[in-house]
Amino acid sequence: MNDPIGDMLTRIRNAQLRGKSTVSTPASKLRAWVLDVLADEGYIRGYEKGTGKDGHPTLEISLKYFDGTPVIREVKRVSKPGRRVYMGVKDIPQVRQGLGVSIVSTPKGVMSDAAARAANVGGEVICTVF
Repeated sequence: MNDPIGDMLTRIRNAQLRGKSTVSTPASKLRAWVLDVLADEGYIRGYEKGTGKDGHPTLEISLKYFDGTPVIREVKRVSKPGRRVYMGVKDIPQVRQGLGVSIVSTPKGVMSDAAARAANVGGEVICTVF
């Protein structure tokens, strides 16, 4: 797999289109950090660590719905393995005039765009969620 974060975001998108309550993805620290930001911002209920059928560690993501529609309307991968996107603190984009969130990997950890601005750090823009 070349893009594990893109794979996780696609699994979330596909599961929500099918109306699933949970979705499983292989575990990694970066995926867990991204899921922490999504949970803090209220886009998912949370996640739990577990093991898959083959014994490999997995993350079970609990998806969130409001009146039967998914809370995550749109999720886009910004920085891809073929083209990394780095931005300074002043250049971090606002998603839908602040209604959405950009997830940024900074030297101080993975955080939302608002937290990165508050900490005055830039970094790699992983994805945008609305």
